[in-house]
Amino acid sequence: MSAALTDAGPGRWRLDVSYRGTAFSGWAHQPGLRTVQGELELWLPRLLRVDHQLPLVVAGRTDAGVHARGQVCHFDCEPGVIADDGTTLLRRFARVLPDDLVVRRVQRAPEGFDARFSALRRRYVYRLADGPVPPDPLHRDHVARWPRPLDLQAMNTAAVGVLGLRDFAAFCKRREAATTIRTLIELSGRRVDHGPLAGVIEFTVVADAFCHSMVRSLVGALVRVGEGARDAEWLAGIAARGVRDSGIQVMPAAGLTLEQVDYPADDQLAARAVEARRTRELLGTTDD
Repeated sequence: MSAALTDAGPGRWRLDVSYRGTAFSGWAHQPGLRTVQGELELWLPRLLRVDHQLPLVVAGRTDAGVHARGQVCHFDCEPGVIADDGTTLLRRFARVLPDDLVVRRVQRAPEGFDARFSALRRRYVYRLADGPVPPDPLHRDHVARWPRPLDLQAMNTAAVGVLGLRDFAAFCKRREAATTIRTLIELSGRRVDHGPLAGVIEFTVVADAFCHSMVRSLVGALVRVGEGARDAEWLAGIAARGVRDSGIQVMPAAGLTLEQVDYPADDQLAARAVEARRTRELLGTTDD
């Protein structure tokens, strides 16, 4: 390994990360289990040659088996630990991380940046194959299967009824002291029309933040509509009641990918973080 990273530099650094979630028990630390956070925090102090842990703050805590193409996290370190623009640390990550985890970019974080609280929205895509032919074998790790054909138009019509600011308790697994109030910005499906995923349904789900199992539960409810077992009024009624419904299936984790996290302009990062913290303090502790 090359010389240690030295000289002065900003204290906060942003990591852009991708991973195949199949063999991970989610993002967050869990005793005795392999997690994305655990893997990165194992290597980070070693690569920077410091004798203490460097905790990561993440934009969205993905569940076990969920993938990420556009995950974002940050860590703080003392000035002088990283000398360059992050290129050396990026190369070191590439040499030691396993094949299912990649740090795609390391960069100094702008003033006021917080990977979690500065985020404006998160975009997930859920991929589902409902045709008679299984998905391309090279893509099966991130496409779930459904045994019956689905009516995409009916699902998109029903999805409109759950958009906006509301309590999504019907679609979230409860966690102590956690709010389930979210703003759902987009929920829509389309069929891929060409390429190796042709025919696969891609559900795009965008919100300011997400609670535990929210995306997979929303898709599970739409699937009930798409196969004709329920209708749009049923879905709207569940959303309005805000009570967990046993009729909603939580879809398999394999189909879900965190694609993107959006942030405001650099000069608005700090204000956005303050606003998000204030809102979450009023509502209670939240997931992402």
